[in-house]
Amino acid sequence: MARDLPTGTVTFLFTDIEGSTRLLQELGASAYADALAEHRRVLREAFLRHDGVEVDTQGDAFFVAFPTAPGAVAAAAEAQQGLKAGPIRVRMGIHTGTPHITEEGYVGPDVHRAARIAAAGHGGQVLVSSSTATLLEREGLRDLGDHRLKDLAAPERIYQIGGEIFPPLNSLQRTNLPVPPTPFLGREQELSEVVALLAEGPRLLTLTGPAGTARRGWRCRRERKRPTDIPMGSTGCHSLRCAIRRSCLRPPPNRSGPPAGWRSASATGASSSSSTTSST
Repeated sequence: MARDLPTGTVTFLFTDIEGSTRLLQELGASAYADALAEHRRVLREAFLRHDGVEVDTQGDAFFVAFPTAPGAVAAAAEAQQGLKAGPIRVRMGIHTGTPHITEEGYVGPDVHRAARIAAAGHGGQVLVSSSTATLLEREGLRDLGDHRLKDLAAPERIYQIGGEIFPPLNSLQRTNLPVPPTPFLGREQELSEVVALLAEGPRLLTLTGPAGTARRGWRCRRERKRPTDIPMGSTGCHSLRCAIRRSCLRPPPNRSGPPAGWRSASATGASSSSSTTSST
């Protein structure tokens, strides 16, 4: 191999500049080039001090391998500290695994997982996977919960280094709901009405309809549409902040309209009901 890459259990660190195109437009080409060069200097010095090996660099992103997880985290923290004085903010993701190594470098799902974790973060944020977290002191780790990441079948438990507050991660869903085998098509108007009703404050919304109208699909779709109001996701109603219960209430024969006692979401507040019908 051309480089002396760490082998065995390896910790990967990916970096990427947040909003690089916008920053280029704001600073202009010359000033951005200077800021980019300073960013590279700060990162490379931090990586080198903690035994990091630069695997690849593409554009404004780094891919670095470390022989230990604490070394990778220390390098990331030092690099973030060094960048605070400048205009560039960098997202970082760290994951530990046992990748396959070839003459060209590392191959395997661990590489992709580390890159996806980095992509979910924000400028100034350092994220680590559960496998890396097990190798670190728990103090200073903030548990961000399970997140589904692009092209990865299983959700990943993600932790943040430090207690700084950032926006929700750029993950597919923050939930442990099952991934639907088929896409949920149509019903956008009805779905918007459901979200609007829940935004008004009801804690319980009942969707009614005959078998085959995808009540469970509605629930999952709604939770994914606004995932940030459900801290950990759910596969059942008991732990949801805004639960959507499935029900099959039907009007009695020869009677039009809802059953006696049926009340709309806008009228009942915390315990509300709404019927939504749709042809299959």
